[in-house]
Amino acid sequence: MNSRYYPVKESEFDLRILPLISSYKNRSGRPPKSSHYQAFCGILYILRTGIPWRDLPPCFGNWHTIYTRFKRWSDSGLFWNIIKESHSNKTATFDMGWLDSTAIKLHRHGAGTSKKRQTISR
Repeated sequence: MNSRYYPVKESEFDLRILPLISSYKNRSGRPPKSSHYQAFCGILYILRTGIPWRDLPPCFGNWHTIYTRFKRWSDSGLFWNIIKESHSNKTATFDMGWLDSTAIKLHRHGAGTSKKRQTISR
């Protein structure tokens, strides 16, 4: 297992995060094809790299499955609880990054240029 793709150990995931996922009401239907561990690591990979969902490496499973699980977890508040639990127990470390506005591209008409005043002719 490559730590680049899987930042959380599976044993730590089973101990700390899986009980949170199991405590939420499960949907009826067939069991998921990909594990919760793969989905969680896939979501962290997307958040860390900033790539589009469709470019998710296949080792995590189908990108749409991972996106759907992220959407469900986010809508129910589960993902935020998982992040808080991971951060409080040092299961995963989350760093905050800042961008300078000079590094962000803007449309040429999007800058704060002065607007032309309309003059009323008499």
